Amino acid sequence: MDQPKKHQPVKLITGFIFQEEGAFDRAKLILEKRFARIDFQSEALPFVHTTYYEKEFGKALKRRFISFNKLISPADLPKIKTYTNSIEKKLSVGRSRSVNIDPGYLDLAKLVLASTKDYKHRIYLNQGIYSEVTLFYEDQSYKPWEWTYPDYKSGEYIAIFNRIRDIYAGQIKNLKQSQREGL
Repeated sequence: MDQPKKHQPVKLITGFIFQEEGAFDRAKLILEKRFARIDFQSEALPFVHTTYYEKEFGKALKRRFISFNKLISPADLPKIKTYTNSIEKKLSVGRSRSVNIDPGYLDLAKLVLASTKDYKHRIYLNQGIYSEVTLFYEDQSYKPWEWTYPDYKSGEYIAIFNRIRDIYAGQIKNLKQSQREGL
């Protein structure tokens, strides 16, 4: 019988959807103060895969991704999602959000996103938060599932997550080396 083991730390990533760059900058600054230095930031990409957010945010939306240098426990995802929801509310203008913040994490095998919505492929975590494995890693790249959002299936997004995974792989290698050396 296998004994439960503590999961190795994972890489916190956050996706943003916004119209005005200032809204992204404000949200990023709040997150950086809470979760430590940012070690990756994508370019602003046109968000054209759905019109779902246009009623609230307007047209000509953009998407960015960031990752943080400090690794987290995967068990922290519900707490992080409720925190990002509070940031969205804080930065709202009237009843409309100025930024949508989607936290998740990646490890060497998968990309996991947090959600407040249940569905057949999502697992309840805690605090009203669900998770889904959005991408899996195989043959030296992340790959989508049938339920993966169309934008996350794009080559641009997968290239971003592969780059972040490379950063993470280096961190895990250094962490294991430090543990072997007793540091």
